[in-house]
Amino acid sequence: MPKVRRSRKPPPDGWELIEPTLEELEQKMREAETEPHEGKRITESLWPIFKIHHQKTRYIYDLFYRRKAISRELYDYCLKEKIADINLIAKWKKSGYENLCCLRCIQTRDTNFGTNCICRVPKSKLEEGRIVECVHCGCRGCSG
Repeated sequence: MPKVRRSRKPPPDGWELIEPTLEELEQKMREAETEPHEGKRITESLWPIFKIHHQKTRYIYDLFYRRKAISRELYDYCLKEKIADINLIAKWKKSGYENLCCLRCIQTRDTNFGTNCICRVPKSKLEEGRIVECVHCGCRGCSG
């Protein structure tokens, strides 16, 4: 089984603690990429990939910022090797974007009316009982 992609530079101390989880997420990503997509919409077939990408990035973010379980050196290594999404983490640090599911949901150029995605609308502002599902990533509400 191939390992998580890395450069020739050896990983910093602490890599062996996070490597099994990252390999497991990488295996899930490979399965999601090869999963058959018959009977699904084109965008629906990408939802598992977005979900696993979010999980991997959130895992690194939580280890560094919330639990403080990894060093700055290991965190920077994960960002440099593109194991975690640096742009998504930058948004999570800003107020109001702590639970953002993906960057496509805040890009206004991807919508018909130049607004954010429906999953960014707070549930209190939506109709009672309405099920919201993002067309980009399948999120059911990341605004809080």
